[in-house]
Amino acid sequence: MKPAPFEYARAGSIKEASELLARDDITARILAGGQSLGPMLNLRLAQPDLLVDITGIPDLVAAERDGDSLYLGACVSHANVEDGRIPDVTNGALAEVARGIAYRAVRNRGTIGGSLAHCDPAADWPCVLPALGARAVVQGANDKREVAVEELMQAPFEPGLEPGEILAGLRIPAMSPDARWGYYKYCRKTGEFAEAIAAVAWDPARGFARIVIGALDTLPIVLGDNERLFGDTPERKPFDTYRPEEADRMLTDAGVRDPLKRQVHMVALRRALEFASA
Repeated sequence: MKPAPFEYARAGSIKEASELLARDDITARILAGGQSLGPMLNLRLAQPDLLVDITGIPDLVAAERDGDSLYLGACVSHANVEDGRIPDVTNGALAEVARGIAYRAVRNRGTIGGSLAHCDPAADWPCVLPALGARAVVQGANDKREVAVEELMQAPFEPGLEPGEILAGLRIPAMSPDARWGYYKYCRKTGEFAEAIAAVAWDPARGFARIVIGALDTLPIVLGDNERLFGDTPERKPFDTYRPEEADRMLTDAGVRDPLKRQVHMVALRRALEFASA
C-alpha cells in the first residue's frame, strides 16, 4: 500500500519543530528514523497532514558525558550506540542491547528516542531504559522538563507528550565499576517482535536495584519493591537473595494472569539475572 498524501517540513531547531507540532489546524507527526512510522504510513494506520523531519536538528544527535550521567539526543541511532560512538557509562549495557535490535539496516536508521516515544511494549529501549533509571528530557517551544522514562510512557503507543512537545533526549545515570546488569530477550527468530523481555540492574554505589519485565500486553512493568524481591540486604549483592515467588506474585498482581505467559517471562527474568550474576 501507499501512504495517504501528506506535507513535509524539515525543522532546523527544536523550537521550529515544536511550533509545527503545536498547530491545531492539522495533524502532525514527527519523522526521525521512520522504522516504525514508515510501515504505519504505508498501512494507513497513521494518516498525518504533516510530517516534521527532526533529523537535521544538531541538539538531537548530541551524545556527551554530563557529570554523573550520559546525555543522548533523541536522534542518536541504535547503530551509533552499538558501535561505541557514544561514551559508555553503563558497563556495556547500552551497546549490548542495541546490538540485538532487529537487523543492521534497521539499527542504522532507527533512533533511541523514536523507539521510546513510540511506546511499543515489545521494543527493547522501553524496557531497558527504566531498568537503568534513565530520565526523559521533554522540550517544547519555550520550556523543558525531565521525567522518569517509565512515567513518560502513558500506554502502549501513547507517550505522555503535550501538543508541541517532543522527546529531546535521555539522561542515563553512570554505573559504578561494581554495578551489574543483565538483559534477555526471547524471539522466535531474529528480527521478530519479542515475546518476553527482562532487564535487571544493580548499582551498590547508588543503592539501586531494579527489575523490568517487557513484551507484555501492556507497557513494561517495573518491579521496584526491592525489599520484597531481594530482602533487606542493601549492602549485599541482591541477586543472591532474589525471591522468584515474589516476582511471580508481582506479575500476577500487574495483570499477567495466563500461567504460560507468566512462566515465559519468569524464565526470561531468570536468564537476565544469571547474566548479571556471572
